[in-house]
Amino acid sequence: MRVSLCNEVLSPLPFAAQCALAAELGYDGLEIAPFTLSDDPLSLTAAERRVIRRAVEEAGLVVTGLHWLLVTPKGLSLTDPDPAVRRRTRETMQGLCDLCADLGGRYLVHGSPAQRRLPDRDIHAAKGWALEAFRAAARAAEKAGVLYCLEPLSRHETNFVNTVGEAIGVAEGIASNAFRTMIDCSAAGLTETETVPELIARWLPSGLIAHIQVNDPNRKGPGQGEMVFAPILDALKRGGYDGDLGVEPFIYDPDGPGAAAHAIRYLRDLLEPV
Repeated sequence: MRVSLCNEVLSPLPFAAQCALAAELGYDGLEIAPFTLSDDPLSLTAAERRVIRRAVEEAGLVVTGLHWLLVTPKGLSLTDPDPAVRRRTRETMQGLCDLCADLGGRYLVHGSPAQRRLPDRDIHAAKGWALEAFRAAARAAEKAGVLYCLEPLSRHETNFVNTVGEAIGVAEGIASNAFRTMIDCSAAGLTETETVPELIARWLPSGLIAHIQVNDPNRKGPGQGEMVFAPILDALKRGGYDGDLGVEPFIYDPDGPGAAAHAIRYLRDLLEPV
């Protein structure tokens, strides 16, 4: 299993310095949040995309994937009643599939809780609009040769797709080999009735779990809270998981570099015991 760092953890640094530090700490790759690259990520030219990919690879890393997809440009929403907003959102999701492929990534993680929140009224219509956008993303992912993963998020963050079971249902309905789901340990710890190892044992055999993000329900990195990750990694190994682990803390303790350093030491000790 490759271990990738979500790059916004180091976002105060220039991008090349993010790559160098992540490599120095012992990560295998970067999971990139597009908003850290540009206020309009789809405006990045082919040459600019090559520069980003080269910076990662020259540091000895790979781009494993993209996450936090719809932060920029501002005003995107899958469930907005305005058709123009929904069209721009679909176009962004589709374009990000191409960006992911251009950077050498394997997957996209669709979290973006605010941009998928269901309104108080016309909920049925809003769900239909969201599914339409996911179908469009699946078609784009198929064409680009990447995986588009719908991320279950806690009820503290959004009111649409909160459990792995719900996300599996969406993926089964879309029925595309390029559209799957994933497990975010923090969100699962806050929402699911089963433990993360139990979720892995239940759902990994479906073939629809394409990514794992490791973080604690306290929003810090792995090893900085009460969640124990050894059983999680053991469950992944037993299930034959061959994807990536994305380190995604939201609270950086003591700071971004410090949180990144602690997480990789903790995970390497579990993955590669002496």
